[in-house]
Amino acid sequence: MTVTAPTATPYGAWPSPVDAATAAAHDGSPEYVGVVGDEVWWTAPRPAEEGRRALVRRRADGTEDSPLPPPWNVRSRVIEYGGTPWAGAIVDDSPLIVFVHHGDQRLHVFRPDRPDIPPRPLTPLSAVGGGLRWADLTLHPERGEVWAVLEEFTGEGPSDCRRLPAAVPLDGSAAEDRGAVRELAPAAQRFVTGPRLSPDGRRAAWLAWDHPLMPWDGTELRVADVTADGLLGPARTLIGGPEESVAQVEWAPDGTLLAATDRTGWWNLHRVDPATGEAVNLCPRDEEFGNALWKLGHRWFRPLDNGLVAVLHGVGALRLALLDPASGELTEAGGPWTEWNPSLAVVGTRVVGVAASARTSYEIVELDAATGRTRVIGSAHHDTVDPAYLPEAADRVFTGPGGREVHAHVYPPRNPAATGDGPAPYVVWAHGGPTSRAAMVLDLEIAYFTSRGIGVAEVNYGGSTGYGRAYRNRLREQWGVVDVEDCAAVAQGLVAEGAADPARLAVRGGSAGGWTSAAALTTSSTYACGTVIYPILDLTSWTSAGGETHDFESRYLESLIGPFEEVPERYRDRSPVNLADRITVPFLLLQGLDDVICPPVQCERLLAAVAGRGIPHAYLSFAGESHGFRRLDTMVACLEAELSLYGQVFGFAPQGVPLLELTT
Repeated sequence: MTVTAPTATPYGAWPSPVDAATAAAHDGSPEYVGVVGDEVWWTAPRPAEEGRRALVRRRADGTEDSPLPPPWNVRSRVIEYGGTPWAGAIVDDSPLIVFVHHGDQRLHVFRPDRPDIPPRPLTPLSAVGGGLRWADLTLHPERGEVWAVLEEFTGEGPSDCRRLPAAVPLDGSAAEDRGAVRELAPAAQRFVTGPRLSPDGRRAAWLAWDHPLMPWDGTELRVADVTADGLLGPARTLIGGPEESVAQVEWAPDGTLLAATDRTGWWNLHRVDPATGEAVNLCPRDEEFGNALWKLGHRWFRPLDNGLVAVLHGVGALRLALLDPASGELTEAGGPWTEWNPSLAVVGTRVVGVAASARTSYEIVELDAATGRTRVIGSAHHDTVDPAYLPEAADRVFTGPGGREVHAHVYPPRNPAATGDGPAPYVVWAHGGPTSRAAMVLDLEIAYFTSRGIGVAEVNYGGSTGYGRAYRNRLREQWGVVDVEDCAAVAQGLVAEGAADPARLAVRGGSAGGWTSAAALTTSSTYACGTVIYPILDLTSWTSAGGETHDFESRYLESLIGPFEEVPERYRDRSPVNLADRITVPFLLLQGLDDVICPPVQCERLLAAVAGRGIPHAYLSFAGESHGFRRLDTMVACLEAELSLYGQVFGFAPQGVPLLELTT
């Protein structure tokens, strides 16, 4: 076989089979996996179907289908980031499924084996504010109910709401009657997770926390008796507090509680006595067995009937293992998967999860705990493009200011048909959150750039999850400082080792990553341009007092920046809208017009501040998009615009991409 030598081609202009449509079509991952009888169900992205989330059913014979056609969209808006939006059980010998439809946020019920009967609503609409919303569903057919977290708006403001555990009858009697929804407990805390019933049905456990805490700062594990009328009695706090984050709670088969708590500085798995609150660490390690609770219903561990516990654990990336609580021994699951989503389900000896690797997309993976065998059972990865065009990812640690460690994933340019001359252009990606983490998995958006000769470095800057509480706490009152410094340290480290061209560096990020990108453009001379996506730009307005964000994060800045009443100047002096005169390089601004988390008005202020200053820039806004782009056409437009920006700044001509018009 003749092997063709790669052709010397300018970086950025390498011919690539990874076009924007291919990359966008494979954006997103399966989520919220669950077991209904012998079947496995999950939600999956459908970018080409206006970005909806489809409900996927894998039958016992291995066949897959989506029983809910468009426009059904299984997605919750509780705390805007949502949570488990469906639940199912076998009732009268066939599946019964309850789900949240994104369009109206009502609970609906349907029988997938009766396609002649359409889904019917279980909950009413509300004309007040954001209405009634539901998440973290648990089906209790023996009670004739589905239990969930109810988020109910009481006014038109983003924080005019209450949250509490509630029960909805399955007979449809609450479909037009708010009074038929049973409130299981008072709305005593600002935020709660869905209640978990004990094996004997006599008690329930859940997590709760209040402003200004975020769930990774401090939560409480609460337990209450179930009364004779099916309500939750007075609740007791077993563990947790302002400096202890309990990320998940589940009942073990023996009636004790299992909880992932970071009281040791790491989210370790503990057995908690429901009577006394005594907590015993089942596997003491400087590793995480949990993570940041951004969505209600995330599960990093699940107990099995045989006494073992399926756990996700590790430093940085989490991997699947079986924990023997008696000995503390971990038995690792086999297979090539290096990243697992917090979406574990169990039935019998089967553990089902969502996993990926640097060379494979997210798949539905099953572990048989009895045999140790793992296999892909759904959403199987298929090579969309020749793997030779995919980057060779590397998990790296760089040195930041003061000698601190900075974690990053580096994706050098790679293309079998082309080669460049000298150091390559690089884009530094700052993840959202900021209390989150970039996973090292196959991402065709990254390959879209690397296959063209542009390297990508994803930075898990100080404040990221996966590396213990001390690493997370680096960002306390230092947002806009530590994250910016760490991203620059990675860029400069790549320059120092000869991989990156110091004159062709860019920064890019969305949401909190958009903040970091914008802050970097106003405070750092490292980058030649930047891409800022649905960002936070005005700290003073992005608070509960300012009213320009949703309730969940409305007091997040008290830990990231400091209490506003004590350090108002810090809010002013770090906001990119107030530092626009320091922006000296071109930038691209991308924004969804329906975004209530980071609203368009923040972008409009920045644009007004840079208008007429001679800084080349472009602003693309998208109707129908909220926080996180989901539609195929939107993502295609964004990728092509971003590549065009880099071409104009870095000096190459991308092929087949519309020219992005930059204004000054």
